[in-house]
Amino acid sequence: MTPADWVLLGGAATLAGTLNAVAGGGSFLTLPALAMVGVPLVSANATGTAALLPGYVAGAWALRKELSGPMSPSLLRMGVLSVLGGAAGAALLLSTSNSAFGRIVPWLLLAATLLFACGPRLLRRGRPAADARRDRGADIGIVAIAIYGGYFNGGLGILLLAALSALGHTDLSRMNGIKNFVSVILTLMAVAIYAASGAIAWTHALWMAAGATAGGYFGGAMARRLPPAVVRGFVVLTGLAMTIAFFIKSH
Repeated sequence: MTPADWVLLGGAATLAGTLNAVAGGGSFLTLPALAMVGVPLVSANATGTAALLPGYVAGAWALRKELSGPMSPSLLRMGVLSVLGGAAGAALLLSTSNSAFGRIVPWLLLAATLLFACGPRLLRRGRPAADARRDRGADIGIVAIAIYGGYFNGGLGILLLAALSALGHTDLSRMNGIKNFVSVILTLMAVAIYAASGAIAWTHALWMAAGATAGGYFGGAMARRLPPAVVRGFVVLTGLAMTIAFFIKSH
């Protein structure tokens, strides 16, 4: 690692923390930055997820009051489903070779970018289903999203918000609180499995975690002054640029 590599990782993590505090999409920066400094892709994905975990925890703590009161599914049920899904996704990642993941990453980045770009429309179109169908769909949906989050974190927040909207939630603050709770639980589980398998480059992860935390704390206030469309547009353009770069690299 050269001094330039450390600057690249710190800068990417700081900007990622800022983006996550405002609109999401931080993993569009952390994964490519780690790959650029020579971290194998599977380890880069695991390391980037670990680096952004403190930001998820801070976000969940900030909205903890929004989790009070009854909800369907219950918080405990969502927590259990998130653990199961996050563990399955992490195990799936660790069973994927670096070469195979290198071929999958461009498609994951493309899907996450499109999902992020279409996020507001997905939320507007969410409609509550009938109770019985909603309960079955909620369990399946949360597990599926948690598997995705344990495997590849990009676009996770939009997926969770869209699912909550489809379940009939309308209070955005409460939805964000639930989203942050589920994100923390599944990411903690995934990071624990990554760590046990030795997939995390801890020196890189700790350095980037410090940058992401600083970005979320100091940069968030500045970024919030920008129109949401500008921030979202920047994330989408970044995602498309990273997608093209990985498609070129994989061929």
